[in-house]
Amino acid sequence: MRILQVITSLETGGAEVLVVNLVPRFRALGHEVDVCVFDGRRTPLMDRLEQENPGVRIYKLGHGYYNPFYILKLARIMRGYDIVHTHNSSPQLFVALSRVLCSVGLCTTEHTTSNRKRGWKWYAPIESWMYGRYDHIICISKIAEEKLREYMGGAWMSAGAPRYSKISTINNGIDVRALHDAECLPDEEAAREGRFVCTMVAGFRDAKDQDTLVRALVHLPERFVVWLVGIGTRQDTVRRLAQELGVASRVRFWGMRSDVPRILKSSDVVVMSSHFEGLSLSNIEGMSVGKPFVASDVNGLREVTKGWGLMFSEGDDTELAGLLMRLANDEDQYKKVAASCFERAMQFDIAQMVQGYDTVYRQIVAIRNHG
Repeated sequence: MRILQVITSLETGGAEVLVVNLVPRFRALGHEVDVCVFDGRRTPLMDRLEQENPGVRIYKLGHGYYNPFYILKLARIMRGYDIVHTHNSSPQLFVALSRVLCSVGLCTTEHTTSNRKRGWKWYAPIESWMYGRYDHIICISKIAEEKLREYMGGAWMSAGAPRYSKISTINNGIDVRALHDAECLPDEEAAREGRFVCTMVAGFRDAKDQDTLVRALVHLPERFVVWLVGIGTRQDTVRRLAQELGVASRVRFWGMRSDVPRILKSSDVVVMSSHFEGLSLSNIEGMSVGKPFVASDVNGLREVTKGWGLMFSEGDDTELAGLLMRLANDEDQYKKVAASCFERAMQFDIAQMVQGYDTVYRQIVAIRNHG
């Protein structure tokens, strides 16, 4: 099959990492796989995609996410593929619109349990039409599927739209062993000097809550520091918060990095503080490196972490600080949680995800060929 993955950009994020990880594995199955990005600015993930996949084609539509001219560009590109698979909101909509101009199998992945658009009643009929253009919708977790079905059976039904049935869950996956075996950063780059490092890998956007991790530092001794990996619109807000709280010297902003496994391996604890998730790849990555994983008790994180890692109430910096202090001071507890997290991560190995996606693609092509 010829497969085209379509995504907003290749900046740091769960969906973006997923696409880059999928390409070589689909190619190993004998498929031809290319990638289309709305915002074509070069990033470390784009460099990695090209380096690891000689011959892969990356279509760059322009800059920004909601340019209506992308519709015509997409239609021309899509004609050459058997399957077009979209990720994120703007590709979902624009590819659905482009399908009016060409015939191709469409698949999309729901990467989260919620978004702002689901609160816009006027947008429900548009989403109803959009999802109806797709041959299959993949949700990255059971809670993401439940929330999508709940939304479709609520707002969409009131708009007269039928319940869409071609939905399934395929859990996100990663190369667990590769992360676990990653090397630490060079000493001169880590520059830890006896500190207790708490790392969070996430884009600085509304769903994420780096603020609570930064506020937790106020309740912790000076040796506790925070590493934040990623970029986004809220980065300056979090930076200002650290300054206002007097902990700026203990917060390191790494920006976008291509060596995230080495950063995680050099940390003491991996934290994911969010308001909501679909199924966070950073969650599974954090559980893979042999460190304790601590997460906010919200949809998408609860499903993977509860009973394996440690959880704190959403936005509760005092409770988070207490968990971090306990891990730092109790070696037995630290080792127990770290081992439990790795055991859980092994249940989300990428091989299972790739097989699930491949099965969906083949079903779409078979139905279209005999429909």
